[in-house]
Amino acid sequence: MRNGLLLQIDAHDLALERHITYKDRPLGEFVGFIEQVVATINQALRNVPRDRVRLHVCWGNSESPHDCDVPLQEILPVLLQANVGGLVLPFANPRHGHEFRCFAKTPLADDQVLVAGVIDSLTNFVEHPQLVADRIERVAATVGDPSRVLAGTDCGFDTSAGWGRVAEDVVWAKLASLRDGARIASERLF
Repeated sequence: MRNGLLLQIDAHDLALERHITYKDRPLGEFVGFIEQVVATINQALRNVPRDRVRLHVCWGNSESPHDCDVPLQEILPVLLQANVGGLVLPFANPRHGHEFRCFAKTPLADDQVLVAGVIDSLTNFVEHPQLVADRIERVAATVGDPSRVLAGTDCGFDTSAGWGRVAEDVVWAKLASLRDGARIASERLF
């Protein structure tokens, strides 16, 4: 951490587990599970500066309906209890693309950033830079301070080694579009 490194905790279970282990149980039990995990994360991070840690939460990087996913609004208050400097969340996929709006009612802490997924890591469609810029700008408007919004991908491009759903040349084209869209958004926001 002294060398400028960031620690990213990939905790997809904080959303995904709702429709696996907790699918037939009350939402409150699942939220209790998240509270336990967040408390454990906070204990593990007790000697790590908050600004050097980001928490990635998602609903699984699978090409599936995702219609049983827990809404972000149900878990965001608990996620914000994590002693981290930022959240990494997917907002490019069709099921969760609207959930950045949750930050209007449940804002980040003053010292936190949001890494908004604006590139879908499951499709071979290459997002247009203008679409990427639009997504970034919508998130920034909701958060209220564009300097606290970073652009990212929804998840990794090959979460399960060897699946390779997205062709390598398409991955690079998507990342170029991410770069170009972030440049456009930055020019308009700053």
